[in-house]
Amino acid sequence: MGEQKKVFIGDTTLRDGEQTAGVVFSAREKIAIARHLDDMGVHELECGIPAMGEEERQSIRALVDLGLSARLITWNRAVITDIEASIACGIEAVDISLSVSDIMIEHKINKSRGWVREQLKRALGFAKAKGLYVCVGGEDASRADGDFLVELMRIAHDSGADRFRFCDTLGILDPFAMYEKVARLKAAVPELEIEVHTHNDLGLATANALAGVRGGARYISTTVNGLGERAGNAALEEVVMALKIACGIDVGIDTRRLRAVSKLVGRASKREVPAWKAVVGERVFAHESGLHADGVLKDPRNYEVFTPEEVGLTRHIVAGKHSGTNGIVESYRQIGIPISRDEAQELMELVRSTAQRLKGPLAPKDLLQLHRARTVSLAA
Repeated sequence: MGEQKKVFIGDTTLRDGEQTAGVVFSAREKIAIARHLDDMGVHELECGIPAMGEEERQSIRALVDLGLSARLITWNRAVITDIEASIACGIEAVDISLSVSDIMIEHKINKSRGWVREQLKRALGFAKAKGLYVCVGGEDASRADGDFLVELMRIAHDSGADRFRFCDTLGILDPFAMYEKVARLKAAVPELEIEVHTHNDLGLATANALAGVRGGARYISTTVNGLGERAGNAALEEVVMALKIACGIDVGIDTRRLRAVSKLVGRASKREVPAWKAVVGERVFAHESGLHADGVLKDPRNYEVFTPEEVGLTRHIVAGKHSGTNGIVESYRQIGIPISRDEAQELMELVRSTAQRLKGPLAPKDLLQLHRARTVSLAA
């Protein structure tokens, strides 16, 4: 990707993540999630919407009182009363969100482009007068007119905004379009930093986040496990590891904690993390196929681009329909039974036929049963 660039990871699990239909975090869960993310080195936490009410404000104040290293930022409409509610929570950074596509301006907020311009100036001017760090959020920016976005970004820059959030609110972009749109905006207003906030409606949130970075964005909005509205957002764990492995960008986050925070958020959200979830799934480092298992046992780099320990996981060699000799030897070693290659060869057909009958891999009890049956057969 060329010269290393500084990329900042923001996490909005406590705001956009909690907007997942049916998800509610308790105050205690929010504190635990925030502490985990802060300990990992996540740079910014979008921690709620103060205008929602006193209960929300109390949880935000509790997060402020933690004294975290990460910057805490709240989501606000471009309305002065929203910003005042954030200030009352002790917040020093705000996202000011406006609908910027013509379809939303006309059919959601029933306003005009002129109103959006003036509301941005009014709300941003108020926030900067209060000494706040301000991110201007362009809701539905991916469907907005490009020239209008440039105009809004220039207004934002001239009024003191610290960055502009380019939102692919409906998750409609492909990575090529994301790159082109962000690159155009960055070229037009190079002084203003850009953040990309991507949704996963087409399964492209992580890819689009990376494309945004290639286009010139330096901030990425993520959620743990990809929680979020509808199909969710760009997943923190995927973005961090994809930047590191695919782009050569280390964002300074302790990736060994990724599995732990994934499990925590999975429990709190009552959204179980699939065993095969990219990066943090419990079985991401499970190998069954004879050739693959043999290759991994000889040198993990043959089939693993990063080590399981790097993301808080462990490697599993699975005994199943496709197992080979070395894989069976390792499967038994994992349960404390040393066997030779010859013994594994003799057990192979039994392992495969049992897996066929079970329609899945063999559990330790299944391996023990086969081993005992073979021992009894030899002794008879």
